[in-house]
Amino acid sequence: MFSLSISRTLKALAACALLVLAAQAPAQSVFRLTAIPDESPTELARKAAPLVKYLEQKLGTKVEFTPVTDYAAAVEALAHKQVDLAWFGGFTYVQASQRSGGKAVPLVQREEDEKFRSVFITTDTTIRSLADLKGRNVSFGSQSSTSGHLMPRSFLLAAGIDPDRDFRRVAYSGAHDATVAAVASGKVDAGALNISVWDKLVADKKVDTTKVRIFYTTPPYYDYNWTVHADMPAAQRDKLTKAFLDLSRATPEGREILELQRATRFVPTRAENYKGIEAAARSAGLLK
Repeated sequence: MFSLSISRTLKALAACALLVLAAQAPAQSVFRLTAIPDESPTELARKAAPLVKYLEQKLGTKVEFTPVTDYAAAVEALAHKQVDLAWFGGFTYVQASQRSGGKAVPLVQREEDEKFRSVFITTDTTIRSLADLKGRNVSFGSQSSTSGHLMPRSFLLAAGIDPDRDFRRVAYSGAHDATVAAVASGKVDAGALNISVWDKLVADKKVDTTKVRIFYTTPPYYDYNWTVHADMPAAQRDKLTKAFLDLSRATPEGREILELQRATRFVPTRAENYKGIEAAARSAGLLK
């Protein structure tokens, strides 16, 4: 009886010890990713869903998409390590690098981002060139957008047109699709946005091209990338890079993700690719 009692006591103590250990064990780590809100929240969530599922399989951990309210919030989230991975435009990457003290590391970009472009659109038949925008109401996207503001502004300045001096009014729609809506509705005379969103809206028949048309396409430049903080362990960084590089249109999963990301494939990138963006931002007075 005595030995049986001891056995029961030991089992009870062991059970208690397991409960204590379980309580003290750290919660399951969550890998968080975010993206600049250059499109509507519903579209961003739709694009992220299959990528989240894929990365969970490749990283072996729970992955969550964390939406942010604006471009600045995405920059701050990565700089302060509130997220592990961020989808940036070239300019927001430069801002994140500055805010983090040079600790923002771009891993991969779409093949399309090596020669990205912006387009200027209008419904006004008298607007045929950038010079015709003088005295007009013109919309950009977010002030921190590479393809919706910085690079369009940079090419305007190169053409001798200062938006703040030469336009009647400069508007900021906040997102590329919102810029198209503003132009289509007549709220502004013209607008600038990234060519990828324009092509997608046209393909989905969400814009009437008999009324809204492109009148200027910019020269190419480097743009979007997936960026991590330099404090991420090298092994995890390598695993994450490989996951993106392994995406292929030859598989149903890869095709879905790449189509939603509007990518042919992902390729490695590096900080040096965005020196031109940084120079344009400083020249335009958007980066100190």
